[in-house]
Amino acid sequence: MRLIEKGTFEGERPLFKISDVQIKDSEFLPGESAIKESRNVQVSHCSFSGKYPFWHNKDLEIQDSYFSEGSRAAIWYTSEVIMNNCKVDAPKIFRDARNITIHKTIMDTNETLWDCSNVNIFDSEFKGNYLLLHGSNIEINNFRLDGDYSFQHVKQGVIRNSEIISKDAFWNTENITVYDSVLEGEYLGWYSKNLRLVNCKIIGTQPLCYAKNLILENCEMVDTDLSFEYSTVHAEIINTVDSVKNPISGIIKAEGIKELILDDPELNFSNIQIITNAKIESF
Repeated sequence: MRLIEKGTFEGERPLFKISDVQIKDSEFLPGESAIKESRNVQVSHCSFSGKYPFWHNKDLEIQDSYFSEGSRAAIWYTSEVIMNNCKVDAPKIFRDARNITIHKTIMDTNETLWDCSNVNIFDSEFKGNYLLLHGSNIEINNFRLDGDYSFQHVKQGVIRNSEIISKDAFWNTENITVYDSVLEGEYLGWYSKNLRLVNCKIIGTQPLCYAKNLILENCEMVDTDLSFEYSTVHAEIINTVDSVKNPISGIIKAEGIKELILDDPELNFSNIQIITNAKIESF
């Protein structure tokens, strides 16, 4: 493998179609498409301030590197990507890419990982809105997110040991399971299908509405008023819920429910069962 070390690159396409190369301790100044249409590239201890540095690449490894705000839309249409111990301050860093592993990385980025598949994120922290829109096959562990509208339209995935602070998270998702995590924000999981939450803490108003085949196992719900509206649900909740409104069908088991609202005359409430403090209510 060829080594490029302590280089400085700028302008348009300075390393176009480069392959089988290690790039170390180098600086990529403002410009465009620095490493495009390339194969088998390993980057370490580099900084990027030009836009679109990695487009249409395959087999890319980036370690101990920094993407400044100017390096927007950095990794698009690229496959087999490993990013380890990096810092990102650039928007839209990933788009329409696949087979991505992100480890020990801190990102401040909006609209990233859109239309990406086979995404593995662990031991990382992100800040920014619209994470993973239309993503698929995701696996996330030990992760913290502070950003709204996350995980919308994602299909297939598992999230573990994470903290998700996000308004409108998990809208229109399909087949997502979340374990041992905190989910904080308004309007969680609307229009989801087969969303399963296990040992989770849920915080915020009007969660889990318009959901189909929603499952909660051993979950805590805090400040969650008007929950489960127009949802089909099987929920086991370990505390008292502020309010539940017009679930369509299923079983809701909780320590208590402060307010149960069943006021839609078009719903058949015989399809819902409420169990609180060993009291069973059928309608």
